[in-house]
Amino acid sequence: MSFSELGLKPEILRAVEDAGYTTPTPIQEQAIPYVLQGRDVLGIAQTGTGKTAGFTLPLIEVLSTGRAKARMPRSLILEPTRELAAQVAQNFETYGKYEKLTYALLIGGERFEEQIRKLDRGVDVLIATPGRMLDLFERGKVLLADVKILVIDEADRMLDMGFIPDIERIVGKLPVIRQTLFFSATMPPEIKRLTQAFLSNPKQIAVAPPATAAESVEQFLVKVGRADKRMALRHLLNSEDVKNALVFCNRKRDVGIVFRSLQRHGFDVGQLHGDMVQSVRTETLKNFKAGEVRILVCSDVAARGLDISGLSHVFNFDVPVHAEDYIHRIGRTGRAGASGRAFSIATADDGKFIAAIAKLVGMQIPVMELESFAATAEEETAEASESRDRRRGRRGERSGGRRGRAAPAAEESRAPVEAAVEVARVEVAPEAARVESPAAQRNEPSESGQRRRSNDKSRGEKPRGEKPRGEKPRGEKPRGDKPRGNARPGGREEAVIGLGDHTPAFLLRPVKRAATGG
Repeated sequence: MSFSELGLKPEILRAVEDAGYTTPTPIQEQAIPYVLQGRDVLGIAQTGTGKTAGFTLPLIEVLSTGRAKARMPRSLILEPTRELAAQVAQNFETYGKYEKLTYALLIGGERFEEQIRKLDRGVDVLIATPGRMLDLFERGKVLLADVKILVIDEADRMLDMGFIPDIERIVGKLPVIRQTLFFSATMPPEIKRLTQAFLSNPKQIAVAPPATAAESVEQFLVKVGRADKRMALRHLLNSEDVKNALVFCNRKRDVGIVFRSLQRHGFDVGQLHGDMVQSVRTETLKNFKAGEVRILVCSDVAARGLDISGLSHVFNFDVPVHAEDYIHRIGRTGRAGASGRAFSIATADDGKFIAAIAKLVGMQIPVMELESFAATAEEETAEASESRDRRRGRRGERSGGRRGRAAPAAEESRAPVEAAVEVARVEVAPEAARVESPAAQRNEPSESGQRRRSNDKSRGEKPRGEKPRGEKPRGEKPRGDKPRGNARPGGREEAVIGLGDHTPAFLLRPVKRAATGG
């Protein structure tokens, strides 16, 4: 069957021909006629089978008549990642270049202003990630009352990323009468529940058993020691005929480590993960697709739906924890009938993950024995140095910087405090003298005060009471002062911090002493 037999407009067929496609894939062949009929569709197809064109082509056909209103899109496509959303937008540019459809791409990491300007002009197709979609809706920048077609793509990935509550909120704001297209590579129970809630008498299309690997991909398992994974990866990259390759890591932190390791050994490599700025992610992916970067180290953000033509190899530097992710990773190669090779580097700790993958794909992955490889002394030193620096960095994070570098900061923080203490230092009477005596109340010198002045004069010092407190320079540290509670002989008062030149009234209140016998 050819595309011309699917009932598409000549303008769309011309765009498809310009893109170099002549024969539709099974999911396209079965889904496009039902979408054109206005039926709800539940498509179950493994990644790389052409699901994106399976709904973009008929959407262009259906939306070619009519006009969108400001802030009221006519169709909504929800994608789990920014990269997938950008790829769908690219499909509309490719297949709809002879039509006058407008679209807006709502993804995180981009400025609101440009996205809002497009919505204000009115768009036929709104392509969005759930978070940014809800954000703009709650700001009142987009209205969903005129949505005629809803597409939920990579639904199982939405489930893995925790977007299902957001999806349910968005669908609750859409018109009840609409056409819904639901695509997923796997069908776990939660996804089945959503299909029952969102779809009305859908046409189910399953072009391949759920969670199966493409037959065009050769799969291999490489067993090494934990410390040999990077050397094994470099050995495979050098020994295989790698045109371009994706290297998958389970953690974002490891993406950077593997990227720097390959870069240090002279490989043409880039990196891609979810914590990168969106503009950098877009530029990196663009360079990789253009062949300017041959190897891309990435997280699972690149595992779903990215269409990279002619990808020759996929390397799982880390065996995925979830067996379904293995299907999506290796599905980046062997697309559109081309052949591909996928290697998984496993250690003894990955046994249960390998068993789960084998059970899912229904086969034992062949084990490849690597030829003897050894690192030079310089390479071993570099690898050990990086590992040692990472361990030191983690210890520094756990200790909160208490050692080494924290010392100068502590000294700087103590200096102003000590200066303030000097300014606020003032002399007051000992505890026994703080009780205001009747003589003090009558403004007469007390007996203890007379004795202190007598002692001061005998030592040749100026009596403390003879100079008004206000005349004493602030910040001057009296000689002989010691911390509170260490009064010196001779009646020298202890230092009190924080009272300034004024003694609070509550310290001068008389205390009733219990009467003692005798």
